[in-house]
Amino acid sequence: MPIARALTEPNFDTRWTSLRRPSVTQTPHIWRNWLTDAGSLTKRLVALSEGDFEVKVVRQGWQTPTRSEAKALRMGTREKALVREVQLVVKGEPLVYARTIIPATTLTGRQRTLKLLGNRSLGSMLFSDPTMRRSPLQFSRLRLQDKRTDVWARRSLFYLSEKPLLVCEVFLPALQQLK
Repeated sequence: MPIARALTEPNFDTRWTSLRRPSVTQTPHIWRNWLTDAGSLTKRLVALSEGDFEVKVVRQGWQTPTRSEAKALRMGTREKALVREVQLVVKGEPLVYARTIIPATTLTGRQRTLKLLGNRSLGSMLFSDPTMRRSPLQFSRLRLQDKRTDVWARRSLFYLSEKPLLVCEVFLPALQQLK
């Protein structure tokens, strides 16, 4: 699938804007609801999937986050983090590309299990944790590697027992077809 391949190396080191700014009104109407929904994206996709939902791990490993990601997490510029990239797939179609940055300092105590998610949904774990809190959403318009396709994305910091991780969700064009 060309979009999925093009997203294996998106530019996440981009300018992110707070959704409280009026510029959110410049986003196409179809994306506003997805961008601003503060609930679990996974839960929403599962509800729409009629039982045909899966998480496909694209890659997971220790990497240096982008400057933007490191700044959001207050990490040093050369500090490594666990980076997990997945596709959220409904009825065989990738609808969301998600990238999670987890600092090593977060992977302690109960949060050690974050490195063992495999094909399980991060969202289901986050939204069931009573210690979870979430920062305000930010959004950006990303250009895919094919240089012809723009996609909308959102990101936010999650805190589990006050330990941060950054989640970015990229909404793929196929999501527009979902009813």
